[in-house]
Amino acid sequence: MIAVLDYGIGNLRSAQKALLHVGADAQLVTSAAEAVGAAGVVLPGVGNFGACAVALRESGLDRTVLDAVAAGTPMLGVCIGFQLLFADSEESPGVAGLGVFDGTVARLAGAEKLPQMQWNALDRVPGRDSALLAGLEEHPWFYFVHSYAPVPTGPSRAAVVATCDYGGVVTAMVERDNCFGTQFHPEKSGKSGLAVLAAFAARCGVVPTMRT
Repeated sequence: MIAVLDYGIGNLRSAQKALLHVGADAQLVTSAAEAVGAAGVVLPGVGNFGACAVALRESGLDRTVLDAVAAGTPMLGVCIGFQLLFADSEESPGVAGLGVFDGTVARLAGAEKLPQMQWNALDRVPGRDSALLAGLEEHPWFYFVHSYAPVPTGPSRAAVVATCDYGGVVTAMVERDNCFGTQFHPEKSGKSGLAVLAAFAARCGVVPTMRT
């Protein structure tokens, strides 16, 4: 079972349904107890960093994320769920993230309209293989909705496997050991997004089977 963490923020069923579509037994879980023994963990999130961080901690599911990281269980953060893996965010000063990766979440720079609400092409970081992008074209397209993005620091900069261009270079995807994060929404990104979710499911021991 892949646990999709439901901590009361946004519509999480789209992520669950996309995982079901690629053949994974994905279940929404609302407590740490329900996630025990999961083969993988998905942390979605939409809206405000601070509201998501507070809700995640109040649900107790923050420990599920951290325990998965420590245990080597595949874990995927999506959009705000990705941002929550970092230390903090300019969007919500004083609210701590989970600190899985070093760095902060910063408002997108440049003169482009915010939020970025569009399809955008990824630029792979030279010399860094991506397990979740394997088999896709060199510059796959994904759907983004955000005004902030992580800025990794220190050793965490080496986890960045793909960026996009939106008024400057934007961190779009990280991978380190069993930890994955996407600023884009794979569940809203058509075949490329399903391919990313299928690759994650495979890391969880699921043999992906696309459903028609």
